[in-house]
Amino acid sequence: MFKFLLRAILVLALGGLTATAQAQSAAEPPHSVPPAAKPPASNLTPEQVQAIERIIHDYLMRNPEVILDAVESLEQKRNEQARANAKSAIGEHRDEILNDPDSPVAGNPKGDVTIVEFFDYRCPYCKQVEPSLAQLRKDDAKVRFVYKELPILGPDSVVATRAALAARKQNKYQDLHDALMRARGTLDEATVLKIASEAGLDTTKLKADMSSPEVERIIKRNLDLAHTLTINGTPGFIIGDQLVPGAVDMATLKSLVADARK
Repeated sequence: MFKFLLRAILVLALGGLTATAQAQSAAEPPHSVPPAAKPPASNLTPEQVQAIERIIHDYLMRNPEVILDAVESLEQKRNEQARANAKSAIGEHRDEILNDPDSPVAGNPKGDVTIVEFFDYRCPYCKQVEPSLAQLRKDDAKVRFVYKELPILGPDSVVATRAALAARKQNKYQDLHDALMRARGTLDEATVLKIASEAGLDTTKLKADMSSPEVERIIKRNLDLAHTLTINGTPGFIIGDQLVPGAVDMATLKSLVADARK
């Protein structure tokens, strides 16, 4: 890592020398010495390169915080760019994000702020944040919730997602969603159907609806949308024009909602 930084700084230094030389050359009058007659500014001998590397090495050893500052600055720039990219993508796909008729909705259907959640029924962080989301639905009657199932954690995730989406045919989506979020352990088909039965669903109909092409299309759309928005894990939230990755607490949720209302 240290040697890589030395090389990178050396390249930047040589690039700066070259750029300076080129600028000076361009500023000289036509009758000056032709550029071809001048040696390239970066045409250093191995000994000169080693000397520069020693200077950089010694400087960094005396001032190691420079490396941390550079890494932090790079990370900040990357995060800023990621936020800008996400904001742009949200704007371009806003209707699909907020108004897909196949995405289940909870809370106030006409709420002034919408929280969109991409989640997986096997994701422990999704289950961790679920009580806060449920409490927010009770505390704030003006918030609309949109569910985007994102089964990325294996076959059991797909089974649970298929069941939840199929439950819409029986007007039992929220009931099964809540039950699956409370569930711990495996979510194979037998377990999911047992949970569905306890939640009051007709499991014979549910099992048939789980295999419908419509359910398959919804899952694919959600996966494609998540990819477009660079949502690579669960949970992932969209609140206003912000993409918020990971589990967040109640205070953060309320703050994000308040910002979206401004």
